[in-house]
Amino acid sequence: MAHLVTKGLVLREVNYKESDKILTILAEGQGKRTVKAQGCRRKNSPLAASAQLLVFSDMTLYDYRDRWALKEAATLEEFRGLRSDLTKLALGTYFAEVCEAVSGEGIETPGLLSLVLNCLYALDKLEKPSAQVKAAFELKLACLAGYEPLVESCAVCGAENPERPRLNLSEGVLHCDKCRRELGDVGISMPLDGASLAAVRYIAYGDPKRLLSFRIPENSLELLAGAAESFLLTQLERGFRTLDFYKGL
Repeated sequence: MAHLVTKGLVLREVNYKESDKILTILAEGQGKRTVKAQGCRRKNSPLAASAQLLVFSDMTLYDYRDRWALKEAATLEEFRGLRSDLTKLALGTYFAEVCEAVSGEGIETPGLLSLVLNCLYALDKLEKPSAQVKAAFELKLACLAGYEPLVESCAVCGAENPERPRLNLSEGVLHCDKCRRELGDVGISMPLDGASLAAVRYIAYGDPKRLLSFRIPENSLELLAGAAESFLLTQLERGFRTLDFYKGL
Protein backbone atom coordinates (compact mmCIF):
# COMPACT_ATOMS: atom_id res chain seq x y z
CA MET A 1 0.00 0.00 0.00
CA ALA A 2 1.56 3.31 -1.13
CA HIS A 3 1.98 6.10 1.42
CA LEU A 4 2.54 9.82 0.93
CA VAL A 5 3.70 12.14 3.72
CA THR A 6 3.14 15.80 2.87
CA LYS A 7 1.82 19.14 4.06
CA GLY A 8 -1.53 20.19 2.64
CA LEU A 9 -4.07 23.02 2.67
CA VAL A 10 -7.76 22.11 2.35
CA LEU A 11 -9.21 24.01 -0.62
CA ARG A 12 -12.63 22.36 -0.57
CA GLU A 13 -14.62 19.98 1.63
CA VAL A 14 -17.71 17.97 0.64
CA ASN A 15 -19.64 15.78 3.07
CA TYR A 16 -19.76 12.16 1.95
CA LYS A 17 -21.92 9.37 3.34
CA GLU A 18 -22.71 9.58 7.06
CA SER A 19 -19.36 10.52 8.54
CA ASP A 20 -16.80 11.07 5.76
CA LYS A 21 -15.62 14.00 3.65
CA ILE A 22 -14.07 14.28 0.21
CA LEU A 23 -11.32 16.90 0.45
CA THR A 24 -9.52 18.81 -2.26
CA ILE A 25 -6.09 19.69 -0.89
CA LEU A 26 -3.16 21.66 -2.26
CA ALA A 27 -0.23 19.49 -1.25
CA GLU A 28 3.41 20.51 -0.94
CA GLY A 29 5.28 19.28 -4.01
CA GLN A 30 2.19 17.39 -5.22
CA GLY A 31 -0.24 19.95 -6.58
CA LYS A 32 -3.96 19.34 -6.13
CA ARG A 33 -5.05 16.05 -4.63
CA THR A 34 -8.52 14.60 -4.05
CA VAL A 35 -8.56 12.82 -0.70
CA LYS A 36 -11.16 10.85 1.27
CA ALA A 37 -11.21 11.60 5.01
CA GLN A 38 -12.98 8.58 6.44
CA GLY A 39 -14.89 9.07 9.68
CA CYS A 40 -13.70 12.67 10.09
CA ARG A 41 -17.22 13.90 10.97
CA ARG A 42 -17.55 11.51 13.89
CA LYS A 43 -17.30 12.98 17.37
CA ASN A 44 -13.69 12.97 18.65
CA SER A 45 -12.26 11.93 15.27
CA PRO A 46 -8.49 12.65 15.19
CA LEU A 47 -8.94 13.87 11.60
CA ALA A 48 -11.73 16.35 12.34
CA ALA A 49 -9.64 19.53 12.73
CA SER A 50 -7.47 18.90 9.68
CA ALA A 51 -10.43 18.04 7.43
CA GLN A 52 -11.80 21.58 7.43
CA LEU A 53 -11.65 24.28 4.76
CA LEU A 54 -8.51 26.48 4.89
CA VAL A 55 -6.71 24.32 7.46
CA PHE A 56 -3.02 23.56 6.79
CA SER A 57 -1.70 20.29 8.22
CA ASP A 58 0.96 17.64 8.18
CA MET A 59 -0.75 14.74 6.42
CA THR A 60 -0.14 11.07 5.82
CA LEU A 61 -2.08 9.76 2.83
CA TYR A 62 -2.37 6.24 1.57
CA ASP A 63 -3.44 4.93 -1.80
CA TYR A 64 -6.54 2.78 -1.38
CA ARG A 65 -8.25 1.40 -4.50
CA ASP A 66 -6.74 4.13 -6.70
CA ARG A 67 -7.93 6.90 -4.38
CA TRP A 68 -5.93 8.81 -1.78
CA ALA A 69 -7.26 8.53 1.77
CA LEU A 70 -6.25 10.57 4.81
CA LYS A 71 -4.70 8.27 7.40
CA GLU A 72 -3.15 10.71 9.89
CA ALA A 73 -3.07 14.49 10.22
CA ALA A 74 -1.62 17.10 12.59
CA THR A 75 -2.86 20.68 12.27
CA LEU A 76 -0.20 23.32 11.60
CA GLU A 77 -2.34 26.43 11.00
CA GLU A 78 -6.08 26.99 11.27
CA PHE A 79 -6.15 30.75 10.47
CA ARG A 80 -8.56 31.30 13.35
CA GLY A 81 -8.84 35.05 12.70
CA LEU A 82 -10.57 34.34 9.39
CA ARG A 83 -13.21 32.17 11.04
CA SER A 84 -14.44 35.01 13.25
CA ASP A 85 -14.75 37.48 10.34
CA LEU A 86 -17.21 36.56 7.59
CA THR A 87 -15.70 38.98 5.05
CA LYS A 88 -12.16 37.65 5.55
CA LEU A 89 -13.41 34.06 5.48
CA ALA A 90 -15.23 34.73 2.21
CA LEU A 91 -12.05 36.21 0.73
CA GLY A 92 -9.99 33.24 1.88
CA THR A 93 -12.54 30.89 0.36
CA TYR A 94 -12.21 32.79 -2.93
CA PHE A 95 -8.44 32.29 -2.77
CA ALA A 96 -9.04 28.56 -2.31
CA GLU A 97 -11.44 28.33 -5.26
CA VAL A 98 -8.99 30.13 -7.55
CA CYS A 99 -6.14 27.83 -6.47
CA GLU A 100 -8.30 24.82 -7.22
CA ALA A 101 -9.22 26.22 -10.63
CA VAL A 102 -5.62 26.74 -11.78
CA SER A 103 -4.24 23.47 -10.35
CA GLY A 104 -4.05 20.14 -12.11
CA GLU A 105 -4.54 16.87 -10.25
CA GLY A 106 -1.09 15.77 -9.11
CA ILE A 107 0.65 18.59 -11.00
CA GLU A 108 2.53 21.12 -8.89
CA THR A 109 2.43 24.84 -9.70
CA PRO A 110 5.66 26.04 -8.05
CA GLY A 111 5.08 28.87 -5.60
CA LEU A 112 1.29 28.47 -5.44
CA LEU A 113 1.06 26.90 -1.98
CA SER A 114 3.40 29.53 -0.52
CA LEU A 115 1.38 32.30 -2.15
CA VAL A 116 -1.98 31.25 -0.75
CA LEU A 117 -0.55 30.49 2.71
CA ASN A 118 1.15 33.90 2.86
CA CYS A 119 -2.04 35.69 1.79
CA LEU A 120 -4.18 33.77 4.28
CA TYR A 121 -1.65 34.60 7.00
CA ALA A 122 -1.80 38.28 6.00
CA LEU A 123 -5.60 38.29 6.26
CA ASP A 124 -5.40 36.51 9.60
CA LYS A 125 -2.53 38.27 11.34
CA LEU A 126 -1.26 41.36 9.48
CA GLU A 127 -2.81 44.81 9.44
CA LYS A 128 -2.89 45.03 5.66
CA PRO A 129 -5.96 46.22 3.75
CA SER A 130 -7.89 43.24 2.42
CA ALA A 131 -7.98 44.92 -1.00
CA GLN A 132 -4.16 44.98 -1.07
CA VAL A 133 -3.90 41.30 -0.11
CA LYS A 134 -6.52 40.35 -2.68
CA ALA A 135 -4.86 42.32 -5.51
CA ALA A 136 -1.42 40.90 -4.71
CA PHE A 137 -2.84 37.36 -4.64
CA GLU A 138 -4.65 37.78 -7.96
CA LEU A 139 -1.73 39.29 -9.84
CA LYS A 140 0.90 36.92 -8.45
CA LEU A 141 -1.31 33.91 -9.06
CA ALA A 142 -1.77 35.03 -12.69
CA CYS A 143 2.03 35.13 -12.99
CA LEU A 144 2.46 31.65 -11.47
CA ALA A 145 -0.25 30.26 -13.75
CA GLY A 146 1.59 31.49 -16.86
CA TYR A 147 -0.18 34.81 -17.45
CA GLU A 148 2.51 37.24 -16.27
CA PRO A 149 1.72 40.74 -17.60
CA LEU A 150 4.37 42.69 -19.51
CA VAL A 151 4.54 45.96 -17.60
CA GLU A 152 8.15 47.15 -17.90
CA SER A 153 7.26 49.72 -20.57
CA CYS A 154 4.56 50.76 -23.02
CA ALA A 155 4.06 47.98 -25.56
CA VAL A 156 3.68 50.58 -28.35
CA CYS A 157 6.12 53.46 -27.76
CA GLY A 158 8.45 51.87 -25.21
CA ALA A 159 8.04 54.57 -22.54
CA GLU A 160 9.09 53.21 -19.14
CA ASN A 161 6.80 55.59 -17.28
CA PRO A 162 3.77 56.05 -19.53
CA GLU A 163 1.60 59.09 -19.12
CA ARG A 164 -1.84 57.90 -17.93
CA PRO A 165 -0.82 54.20 -18.05
CA ARG A 166 -3.30 51.41 -18.74
CA LEU A 167 -3.16 47.60 -18.51
CA ASN A 168 -4.74 45.74 -21.41
CA LEU A 169 -6.63 42.80 -19.95
CA SER A 170 -6.61 40.33 -22.82
CA GLU A 171 -3.07 41.01 -24.11
CA GLY A 172 -1.54 41.55 -20.67
CA VAL A 173 0.52 44.53 -21.77
CA LEU A 174 1.08 48.04 -20.49
CA HIS A 175 0.42 51.01 -22.75
CA CYS A 176 0.07 54.78 -22.67
CA ASP A 177 -3.44 56.11 -22.93
CA LYS A 178 -2.46 57.92 -26.15
CA CYS A 179 -1.09 54.67 -27.64
CA ARG A 180 -4.36 52.78 -27.20
CA ARG A 181 -5.38 53.01 -30.86
CA GLU A 182 -2.08 51.50 -32.00
CA LEU A 183 -2.92 48.23 -30.22
CA GLY A 184 -5.98 47.70 -32.42
CA ASP A 185 -9.08 45.83 -31.35
CA VAL A 186 -7.78 44.00 -28.26
CA GLY A 187 -10.54 44.62 -25.75
CA ILE A 188 -10.63 46.49 -22.48
CA SER A 189 -7.75 48.31 -20.76
CA MET A 190 -7.85 49.28 -17.08
CA PRO A 191 -6.45 52.63 -15.88
CA LEU A 192 -3.48 52.83 -13.53
CA ASP A 193 -1.49 55.68 -12.00
CA GLY A 194 2.16 55.91 -10.98
CA ALA A 195 1.73 54.24 -7.58
CA SER A 196 -0.54 51.42 -8.80
CA LEU A 197 1.79 50.72 -11.75
CA ALA A 198 4.74 50.54 -9.35
CA ALA A 199 2.74 48.06 -7.25
CA VAL A 200 1.91 45.91 -10.30
CA ARG A 201 5.62 45.76 -11.17
CA TYR A 202 6.55 44.96 -7.57
CA ILE A 203 4.04 42.11 -7.36
CA ALA A 204 4.92 40.66 -10.76
CA TYR A 205 8.70 40.97 -10.63
CA GLY A 206 9.64 41.37 -6.95
CA ASP A 207 10.65 38.95 -4.21
CA PRO A 208 7.63 36.68 -3.56
CA LYS A 209 8.66 36.41 0.10
CA ARG A 210 8.04 40.17 0.45
CA LEU A 211 4.92 40.21 -1.69
CA LEU A 212 2.94 42.56 0.54
CA SER A 213 5.80 44.80 1.65
CA PHE A 214 4.65 47.86 -0.25
CA ARG A 215 2.66 50.94 0.65
CA ILE A 216 0.09 52.44 -1.66
CA PRO A 217 -2.32 55.38 -1.32
CA GLU A 218 -6.00 54.51 -1.06
CA ASN A 219 -6.98 55.97 -4.43
CA SER A 220 -4.14 54.08 -6.13
CA LEU A 221 -5.13 50.89 -4.30
CA GLU A 222 -8.59 51.16 -5.88
CA LEU A 223 -6.97 51.24 -9.35
CA LEU A 224 -4.66 48.32 -8.48
CA ALA A 225 -7.57 46.26 -7.13
CA GLY A 226 -9.71 46.86 -10.20
CA ALA A 227 -6.92 46.01 -12.61
CA ALA A 228 -5.78 42.88 -10.71
CA GLU A 229 -9.23 41.32 -10.45
CA SER A 230 -10.21 42.13 -14.03
CA PHE A 231 -6.89 40.85 -15.40
CA LEU A 232 -7.13 37.51 -13.59
CA LEU A 233 -10.75 36.87 -14.59
CA THR A 234 -10.01 37.82 -18.20
CA GLN A 235 -6.99 35.54 -18.42
CA LEU A 236 -8.80 32.60 -16.80
CA GLU A 237 -11.92 33.30 -18.89
CA ARG A 238 -14.28 32.64 -16.00
CA GLY A 239 -15.86 34.05 -12.87
CA PHE A 240 -16.00 32.64 -9.33
CA ARG A 241 -19.03 32.00 -7.16
CA THR A 242 -17.01 32.77 -4.02
CA LEU A 243 -15.94 36.14 -5.46
CA ASP A 244 -19.56 37.05 -6.12
CA PHE A 245 -20.41 36.15 -2.51
CA TYR A 246 -17.47 38.18 -1.14
CA LYS A 247 -18.41 41.25 -3.17
CA GLY A 248 -22.02 40.92 -2.05
CA LEU A 249 -21.14 41.23 1.64
